[in-house]
Amino acid sequence: MNIIVNARHMEVTDAIREFVEKKVSKLPRFYDNVQQIQVQLSREADNNVAEIIVTAKRRNTFVASHRDADLYASIDQCLHKITEQLRRHKDRVRDRKATPLSETAGG
Repeated sequence: MNIIVNARHMEVTDAIREFVEKKVSKLPRFYDNVQQIQVQLSREADNNVAEIIVTAKRRNTFVASHRDADLYASIDQCLHKITEQLRRHKDRVRDRKATPLSETAGG
């Protein structure tokens, strides 16, 4: 699993990079097929924007972004959003596999 941290209009300090990598490394716990996680951090006017793009097997891509005055709060909220997306997707896949074929045939 690759973790990429990029920034626009700001510098990524070691503390921010470690914080992001520590938090983001927990995402495969929610969905097993994660291949790459890309984190985009940027500063726009008075807000800090965090965007997380998770690429998984079978062409699944999950995107979440959040804008807040505090960079760390923005990252946390963005992680919360992406975690919910991954959980919902995993539940959908699990439920689809658990449904017997006779029930889905309508008949």
